[in-house]
Amino acid sequence: MNQVFAVALLALVVTACQKKEKDEVPSRTSFFDKSGMDTTVLPGNDFFTYANGTWVKKTKIPADQTGWGSFYQIYEDNQKKTRSILEEAAKADAKAGSVEQKVGDFYASGMDTATINKLGYEPVKAELAKIDALTDYKQVLTYLAADEGNRGGEFIGSYVGSDDRQSSINRLNFSQAGLSLPEKEYYTRTDEASKKIRTAFVAYVAKLFTMVGVDPTSARTKAEAILEFETALAKSHKAPTDLRDPVANYNKFAVADLTKQMPNLNWRTLLNTMGLQRIDTVLVSQPGYYQALDKTLPTTPIGLLKDRLVFDLLNHNANLLSKPFEQASFDFNSKTLYGQPQLAERWKRMASRTDGALGEALGQLWVKKYFPAEAKERMLTLVDNLQKVYRERIEKLDWMAPETKAVALVKLDKFVKKIGYPDKWKDYSDVDIKRDDYYGNVQRARKHAYKEDFAKINQPVDRAEWGMTPPTVNAYANPTNNEVVFPAGILQFPFFDKDADDAINYGGIGMVIGHEMTHLFDDQGRQYDANGNLRDWWTKQDAERFKTKVQTVVDQYNNYTVLDNLRLNGRLTLGENLADLGGITLAYQAFKLTKQGKSTDKIDGFTPDQRFFLGFAQVWRIKVRDETERAGISTDPHSPAKFRVNGPLTNFEPFYKAFDVKPGQKLYKPEVDQARVW
Repeated sequence: MNQVFAVALLALVVTACQKKEKDEVPSRTSFFDKSGMDTTVLPGNDFFTYANGTWVKKTKIPADQTGWGSFYQIYEDNQKKTRSILEEAAKADAKAGSVEQKVGDFYASGMDTATINKLGYEPVKAELAKIDALTDYKQVLTYLAADEGNRGGEFIGSYVGSDDRQSSINRLNFSQAGLSLPEKEYYTRTDEASKKIRTAFVAYVAKLFTMVGVDPTSARTKAEAILEFETALAKSHKAPTDLRDPVANYNKFAVADLTKQMPNLNWRTLLNTMGLQRIDTVLVSQPGYYQALDKTLPTTPIGLLKDRLVFDLLNHNANLLSKPFEQASFDFNSKTLYGQPQLAERWKRMASRTDGALGEALGQLWVKKYFPAEAKERMLTLVDNLQKVYRERIEKLDWMAPETKAVALVKLDKFVKKIGYPDKWKDYSDVDIKRDDYYGNVQRARKHAYKEDFAKINQPVDRAEWGMTPPTVNAYANPTNNEVVFPAGILQFPFFDKDADDAINYGGIGMVIGHEMTHLFDDQGRQYDANGNLRDWWTKQDAERFKTKVQTVVDQYNNYTVLDNLRLNGRLTLGENLADLGGITLAYQAFKLTKQGKSTDKIDGFTPDQRFFLGFAQVWRIKVRDETERAGISTDPHSPAKFRVNGPLTNFEPFYKAFDVKPGQKLYKPEVDQARVW
């Protein structure tokens, strides 16, 4: 399974308060918000609260957000920038077929709520009629495979990416699918919160049916049957923790063999209907799901399968239909699941959807206006500096054999750095965007995306391609490409500011750079070699030493709790926790090579080292709703913000020295007990 590790799963975020204050160096801008600190808390007891406690107490999460803070604030700011571009493009009377025309008209079509509301669910009526005409499960599969804008629907999870064991070639990969709730345990947990979610799910499904003319009693019956169907299907799913094992999730099959093993799915016919007659080999990440689906489909009443297709169609497109459909989707998928009280303003939703549909068309305009060349240059310097530090650390490791180190250093030297935006932009010339056809615009963009992906199957991997759009507030590491990627959207304060002092930049974006670099060597990334191939390049002894070291991290995070003693899953979050620990380690060492890092000059009353750690903590100045926190514990491989700060620092001696952390304080651990990997 192609692995991509991001610094933040959700678009989360820190307050961007850039406040000028008098200090020992009054000529410099502070770049750190002292007013948000809670200095009544000892840094050695809870550094997250020491750095952010007053901000957490005073901050109210906006009604249209699942949380607030760093990622959220940058995302909000980026949306405002995107809105400016889109509104300008929409008014420009741009040349037909130009980037400006496409993004401008796409945005304008989505803002035309009068037309959208007047249409109701008219845009999906033709699809509803197709579903109604189906007579058996074979026709269901044909219908799903033939849908050019949603290949396989919700039953068949497919994507195109590099073959983990032959990373130079793209393969068609099938992964588990078929569930409407976030993961399998949502269907079986007996706590009150989970029961309420299932009750709300049934109500949501029933509401969608009533909105297309089904009487309430029948709608309720259909909804309950769909929940029962999905509950049975969920038993075949792997848990989120199990999905982190790239070896177990790599399964290559000849299509002919799959058809023999799962004759009811008839993979050859399925792929032919998708337009993939030439494909004879595929990857199936979780065969157990498809084995269950193969047995389930023929024994499920056709009426139930059709009901499920109707629900999938409406749920998948609710945000493109009239206000009642969009509100119903929001009420369950955002409000119930993640606690967001209020639907975001229309322009925000359309800024996001334009980015999702025409990301690199919008991206061209975005970076031209908002990402200066000097920002990219400084980022390259930061990445190069951290790369040098990582090399030094690997060379000095006392637990790794020379032959393993040699391969690790080759991998480190070969990794690709992508900063800001692609060198070559994607071509959207075949996407016809009409100012008066929002639903059609989205479908044509979806069709384009599938066509673009399917054309890559069994073709050489384009290593210049990006997996995120330029305005994205995130970063990622892709081990099959041996690359780290930093979109322009995240390269802003508090992560990065070209005018900030090195302590702030190294504590912020420096840590993020180190985080992504460490992902290439975490418990998953370490299994890929310098060329991005999944293979065992470690000595047996080194692999065992690594596993022993990371078990300390698993145990540490297993002991953290949130809400009503809800315990973190140290195995699920292991990769991100290792990346956080590696990130702070690499960033600090690189910072110490700078002029400021070698000095003792104070700013805002803090030493350079103290500013480094405060800048790091400010990056994770995040507050989320309880529902979002609860969902994250089950599905998010990232730890909550508090533990992304306190967790790594518990294992970091320079932090102890900077803030005089002593035995008896909560974050103190004897050196012998500290987790140290890279």
